[in-house]
Amino acid sequence: MQDQNTLKRTISYPLLTLYGLGTILGAGIYVLVGKVAISAGIYAPISFLVAALLAGLSGYSYAALSSRHPKSAGEAVYIQEAFGIRQLSTIVGWMVILTGVVSASTISNGFVGYLQVFVDISDFWAITLLLLAMTGLAVWGVNASVMVTAITTIMGIIGLLLILFVSAPAFLTIPERLPELTPPILENGLWFGVLLGAFLAFYAFIGFEDMVNMAEEVKEPEKTLPKAIIAAIIISSLFYYVIALAAILQLPLDELTASKAPMADIMLQHSEKLAWFVSLISLAAVVNGALVQIIMGARVLYGMGKHNMAPLWLSTIHPTRKTPYIATIIIGITVWVLATNLDLTTLAKITSFIIILVFLMVNLALIKILRGEIHKPEKAMKVSVWIPYSAAAMCLLFLGVQIYQLSLGAAISH
Repeated sequence: MQDQNTLKRTISYPLLTLYGLGTILGAGIYVLVGKVAISAGIYAPISFLVAALLAGLSGYSYAALSSRHPKSAGEAVYIQEAFGIRQLSTIVGWMVILTGVVSASTISNGFVGYLQVFVDISDFWAITLLLLAMTGLAVWGVNASVMVTAITTIMGIIGLLLILFVSAPAFLTIPERLPELTPPILENGLWFGVLLGAFLAFYAFIGFEDMVNMAEEVKEPEKTLPKAIIAAIIISSLFYYVIALAAILQLPLDELTASKAPMADIMLQHSEKLAWFVSLISLAAVVNGALVQIIMGARVLYGMGKHNMAPLWLSTIHPTRKTPYIATIIIGITVWVLATNLDLTTLAKITSFIIILVFLMVNLALIKILRGEIHKPEKAMKVSVWIPYSAAAMCLLFLGVQIYQLSLGAAISH
């Protein structure tokens, strides 16, 4: 008989992979590509590749850790297992929750631009209605939520494939445009812009880390989690690069950087009907991203309550729906407050900064765990120690670039 306060294991490898893709491929590519171009200019696709490298290395660390400790509140558990410092684990857990909340707020802002293609509605009411619906669905049940995520993810992928299909003629111009698309190796100022763009583009990859927080609802998590994480990162990285390239090849830079719905604007170059269709798909993808972040934040709150890192009542499970409904409602309300008060770019930068700090801690945790392992656990994924070292170094580089930019901005303002 199942424990009344235990989550149900209902999620398979295909569903988990689609869940991860759903949050990664949500607002990131559908909303942020123009914002990345503000910093990186025509080299925005390069920014996405740099961001993909950090996501890939850290994702491998997550995969290795999830095979060793398949628990909800994943990051907090990893830090606790590595360092044994409960206060540090608790802080990391709250940082992960904050990331999910701010990320969902970012996505909710991105929702507005695409919804306004169809209806004349204020930003406030668009965000409010979205979050009421998504919080309600997340409370209703994880299987229903993940199924919705899977369906909207497939829709999002169809939309991206359609964009690539109509962009085929533009890709044929790459050989003649290659010199302008290739950044000079020795121009430091230019590469600083690419790195700033990569810092923002990194937001688009956030999502694979959410997958580990579904560990207690996944079938055979030691095997399923690592495979799904790696698959989601590889597929999303390929999509991001070619979609960013399609945008740069087809939209004038000033139009791309000003766009609130860049994928719709790409399609407008070809057909108004196709632009309408892609806007509808974009809307579904953005909705999907918000739902996934609310689910994730609630699971981390649940896991922290269960592990005595937060009030115990946060781990309360609904008696019939088997979801952490109190934690879910709290997350939904917090997302709404942030989404209705901050703009998209500010929210995305805050999210990226916090999650890179978390990734730094997770990579350091893996280094500590690997150094302490005399024998690899039976079901644990094999990983070389150079991977978390490289990922930690990249985290420090990204954080340094952003701090330097902030210090420059502060100096100019004075």
